[in-house]
Amino acid sequence: MNDLTVNTSDTKSIDTLLDTITSNYVDLASKRIGGETIACSDDFFAEMENLLKPGRGIFIDDKYTDRGKWMDGWESRRSYGRDNGRAFDWCVIRLGTPGIIKGVDVDTNFFRGNAPAQISIEGCISIDNPDDSTQWTEILTKHETHAHSQNLFALQSEQVWTHVRLNIFPDGGVARFRVYGEVVADWPQFLTGELIDVAAITNGGKALLCSDMFFSDKNNLIMPGRGKDMGDGWETKRRRDPGPDWIIIELAKVAQIKKVLIDTCHFKGNFPDTFKLEAANAEDNSTVLEDMKWQTIIDQTKLYADREQWFVIEDKEQSFTHVRLNIYPDGGVSRMRIMGYVG
Repeated sequence: MNDLTVNTSDTKSIDTLLDTITSNYVDLASKRIGGETIACSDDFFAEMENLLKPGRGIFIDDKYTDRGKWMDGWESRRSYGRDNGRAFDWCVIRLGTPGIIKGVDVDTNFFRGNAPAQISIEGCISIDNPDDSTQWTEILTKHETHAHSQNLFALQSEQVWTHVRLNIFPDGGVARFRVYGEVVADWPQFLTGELIDVAAITNGGKALLCSDMFFSDKNNLIMPGRGKDMGDGWETKRRRDPGPDWIIIELAKVAQIKKVLIDTCHFKGNFPDTFKLEAANAEDNSTVLEDMKWQTIIDQTKLYADREQWFVIEDKEQSFTHVRLNIYPDGGVSRMRIMGYVG
């Protein structure tokens, strides 16, 4: 497979690629959307579950366990102390949703003298958890890695995967592992005529663009579940003009929109005063965002603090591909659900 790599000593290149990947793709391995570490060859020093935790990993200087230094990541024992002669260690991750992988981040933050020398990544498609009979396909060839660094790799493939296996050579520790890509939802699981959240990130909805996300990321708006706190939503800074702030969501499928949820959970002193929802159809893929013909499907309406607010869309039989949420003048929204019928 042809892959593009970034030298982790080049901070500017890392930031540029990371911004591109995180702006356009979802972390398919994230625990927030159901990603899970399901097996590994060895996690003697630090548990595999740490790989998918939020953030980049921390270091506590004087913290030890009965097995050695506490590390905030996945760390295997030294290979020369093994009995089974493994040439490398590995960890299998079930993606939260099937998807097309566009980039990975193998982050060795704070693993300075115990990072792996090289890594490779394999993928498989499996309904159940992989076992000894599973056929793995190499999706990233063996590459050198750097200690205490974000090791970023952009991948070029259109294959859908359900699981990945991170291989580290010969052993060592990785703080975090991110698998960025495009969600490919299992549409046959839905019934004909079923109302579906076509904005949900787990169904393939995408937060494309927003006016501002100073306090929290635009993708939070379409994550599963209710927000766990005020930081788990989409929040803009305070405007000093009438506004509005706005966010554009590309729907997972062309849909007739029937119900909308605006949830201001945890936003008590900083929820928007009002909102308006617009929709557009760019089914032919020829319309750029700036030229979309938006039509109002919910007029400017009062919002309230810390509550779920449902709205029924009547007399709208058109199908839409995008929605634009406008909030006046600014503030925070925890979640938005766009319930519709897909064609």
